[in-house]
Amino acid sequence: MKLTGAQALIKSLEMQGTEVVFGIPGGAILPVYDPLIESSIRHVLVRHEQGAGHMAEGYANVTGRPGVAMVTSGPAATNIVTPLCNAYMDSTPLVVITGQVPYQAIGSDAFQEADTVGITMPVTKHNWLVTDAADLPRIIREAFHVATTGRPGPVLVDVPKNVSNQVMDWYWPDSLDLPGYKPTTKGHAKQVKEAVKLMAGAERPVIYAGGGILKARAAEALRALAELIGAPVVTTLMARGAFPDRHEQALGMPGMHGNYTAITAMQRADLLIALGARFDDRVTGKVDGFAPEARVIHVDVDPAELGKVRRPDVPIVGDCRLVIEEMVKATRADRAKRDWPDLSPWWQQVRGWQERFPLRYEQHDDGPLKAQYCVEALRDNTPDDTIVVAGVGQHQMFASQYWHFDHPYTFVNSGGLGTMGFAVPAAVGAKVGRPESMVWAIDGDGCFQMTAQELVTASAERIPVKVAILNNAYLGMVRQWQELFYEERYSEVYLSPDLPDYVKWSEAMGCVAFRVEDPSDVVPTIEKANEVDDRPVVVDFRVDYREKVYPMVPAGATNDDVIVGPEVGEGGR
Repeated sequence: MKLTGAQALIKSLEMQGTEVVFGIPGGAILPVYDPLIESSIRHVLVRHEQGAGHMAEGYANVTGRPGVAMVTSGPAATNIVTPLCNAYMDSTPLVVITGQVPYQAIGSDAFQEADTVGITMPVTKHNWLVTDAADLPRIIREAFHVATTGRPGPVLVDVPKNVSNQVMDWYWPDSLDLPGYKPTTKGHAKQVKEAVKLMAGAERPVIYAGGGILKARAAEALRALAELIGAPVVTTLMARGAFPDRHEQALGMPGMHGNYTAITAMQRADLLIALGARFDDRVTGKVDGFAPEARVIHVDVDPAELGKVRRPDVPIVGDCRLVIEEMVKATRADRAKRDWPDLSPWWQQVRGWQERFPLRYEQHDDGPLKAQYCVEALRDNTPDDTIVVAGVGQHQMFASQYWHFDHPYTFVNSGGLGTMGFAVPAAVGAKVGRPESMVWAIDGDGCFQMTAQELVTASAERIPVKVAILNNAYLGMVRQWQELFYEERYSEVYLSPDLPDYVKWSEAMGCVAFRVEDPSDVVPTIEKANEVDDRPVVVDFRVDYREKVYPMVPAGATNDDVIVGPEVGEGGR
């Protein structure tokens, strides 16, 4: 069967089971958009290429399948670099197709030419410049394989326009040949036994669960291990929902804005069981002072992570789910042969911290509206399995702190790169991936202004996402740092509560919109928003600009220097 390269590309995407592509056409990718008309693949027309990438990320995070985005050359390719970098940092599987000027014109500064392969090399697992249409089926199959195996991540396929127009003989490769790319998935049996030996001697163990748990679909295995050994479990920002927050062993989120108990339990632990976590600086604080008495078991599919920040006593390279399942088997066998330490004294200490230092804020009936109250009201008046998508900043931390995540794959946010503007397009992608689920984006006014135009996409495509703007009229997290560390010198952080008018703007984009200023109106407005199911909804919550996110570990400090809150003071150990 004779096909053009463009037809072969679309057919290859179909062969990979692609359901939806997020994108926007342009000159160099135009030949590929033509056969898309006859394809079974749904196309979501975005308003900006960055939106296409973040939508693909949202889709991938809630489905576990790779998100696919397609854009043209030059500025379109550079616009999608941010989502590529975001996905690279957060290990999100993406396949991005970019158009390119004709192969013979590459290097001539042709119209809308950019060195897409060179630009994206540092922020992709791998990328390909296609020089022959006959290579497209093989390259697409390789791209999906690389994106989804080992440590997941983004890949890019750059397709020159003349290659799209070439005629080739259609085929589908029966197998893959990728010399040098053989991710280790099964953990070394000896190392697993060594890990169990360390666990069997620990009196103050903590399971440090990272985003790799979710990438490996290892939530059930994690729960089995946690309940078997009885240790406290902390879930990083990227792992929220991997272990149920309502579980008695759950301590919640550690790190710079984690809760006091999660932070301090890690600091006082004699064993950290790090599963799919990368010892990020936001979790460790000053590395030299992090968990000084703890030995470390570190499980990760990426060998580059082992020893990168903290030297592990027992490193295990492998897929988190497979390794944890082996750890469960080995633990059961070991516990049948001997007694393990009684963790009651450790739990007594942990419960004492929880009692003394809970998350706290005050919402008065006649006082300013608090962001935390809005998050709790959303949490308590939405289905238990609602998908929450956050932008970056104070609202992101409030969402992670105050929502109860009891189901995996229900919290989507930008962790490693910290990309403002992530929430709205990622929420659209999440709703496309899980249309039966309610999706609420919790966004800040600063973030919302960066990518709000994708609500036009949501309205046009009838994708009924819901957006809660926690509008404090500031770049809130920057203001918090300026207040605490820059002597209240507020340089360029004021945004205004009324410019733009978020209700009118949202309505102009085809959304239903509400404004809430009084605490008594919060729940009734959420209930109204939940009833809308045929278009997007935006709620402008006017929240107190003075509110700060606590606890907080100052940058460059150790986790022992955690500031619990203005009403408690510092430390409290």
